[in-house]
Amino acid sequence: MSANDTPLTPETEEKVRRLGEADILVGIPSYNNAETIGHVVRAVNAGLAKYFPGARSVLVNSDGGSSDGTQEVVNRTVADLHALFIGDRQSPLHKIITPYHGIPGKGSAFRTIFEIARRLKAKACAVVDSDLRSITPEWIELLIRPVLEEHYDYVAPYYLRHKYDGTITNSIVYPLTRALYGQRIRQPIGGDFGFSGRLADHYLDKHVWESDVAKFGIDIWMTTEAIASGARVCQSFLGAKIHNPKDPAADLSAMLVQVLGAVFALMEEHAAIWSALQGSNPVKLFGFQYEVGVEPVNVNVDRMIASFRQGLTDLGPIWDQMLSPETMKRLRSLGTASPQEFRIPDDLWAHVVYDAAVAYHERVMPRDHLLKAFTPLYLGRTATFVLETQALTSAEAESRIEALCQAFETHKPYLVARWEHTASGS
Repeated sequence: MSANDTPLTPETEEKVRRLGEADILVGIPSYNNAETIGHVVRAVNAGLAKYFPGARSVLVNSDGGSSDGTQEVVNRTVADLHALFIGDRQSPLHKIITPYHGIPGKGSAFRTIFEIARRLKAKACAVVDSDLRSITPEWIELLIRPVLEEHYDYVAPYYLRHKYDGTITNSIVYPLTRALYGQRIRQPIGGDFGFSGRLADHYLDKHVWESDVAKFGIDIWMTTEAIASGARVCQSFLGAKIHNPKDPAADLSAMLVQVLGAVFALMEEHAAIWSALQGSNPVKLFGFQYEVGVEPVNVNVDRMIASFRQGLTDLGPIWDQMLSPETMKRLRSLGTASPQEFRIPDDLWAHVVYDAAVAYHERVMPRDHLLKAFTPLYLGRTATFVLETQALTSAEAESRIEALCQAFETHKPYLVARWEHTASGS
């Protein structure tokens, strides 16, 4: 065991030693998911049996200390292959159920999954969330086959979502990562993805596992790291993503702080790469695309606009440090706009995000203060999107997101100039 190896429990070490090698590894991180993880395990089992019957396959449940019987559910769950018209599989599904070490969170769970993949010399891997209600056996094929047969290193998920679901992705993460790194990966923080054994090795060798990025921003880190390392990336169409509901109001600010902090930290690490890139390229999409009914998301526009206006009043001095004078002048003009007229236009929003990234880079204030102060700005932009798309279907609203992405790309020279001005110390 080398100094870089992730520690595994003696029981897991022994299981890995006995297994020797594997063709395919599917990881499921978990923490108190007994209610939903059985369905996920059955889908994984059926997908491997149906689409990869001759492969030596391993399911790894990397658990964060569940107390509700999650691990027992994983251990006893099997799919009724006969009922699914799946013939006898030539190779049994091996299971490794293990606690993970390190700081609590999804990143540490992934690290253990990557380490087991490295020890087993797995050729293709996938990770899926433990609270998925919409996963089907086909997801496993769509996440694994591009790696095994088309030699991609990273397979991002492509979900159909309600137009007001995933607003952090739609208004910040997708436009920003696309403009920065030049690849149009539509769901850069999706929780389900495929990857090669080679990329798992690369992830393990990065010194990130004790950081906040590993704790909170692991999904965007993996996508960004894959692109920045030159890995071949693609997407697979998975239909709707339905999982245990999360209250967007309760956790919104915390999630925004975590994701934005990770994106901005990655910008610092990869500045030499993104500052030289212009424009963006489509990313190959595998799978049969179809329309699905998506769960509606209720939003309160008046409350969002009120939050933005409260921010103008309470956070004005902080925003003055974060944002350029011209950006602030345009934002202040919205303080008196009626709800019908309230809009943060695409070009202004691109400048808001770029200014905040530069302020984070310059450390103009404690970084957590900056990230928390961003929430009312984000709510103002989300209100704009809702007002612009109320009469549109989710598919039609996608054209507005595309226009925002174009604005981020068009105004990227503004970011590069401000960033390099900082770097030069002038």
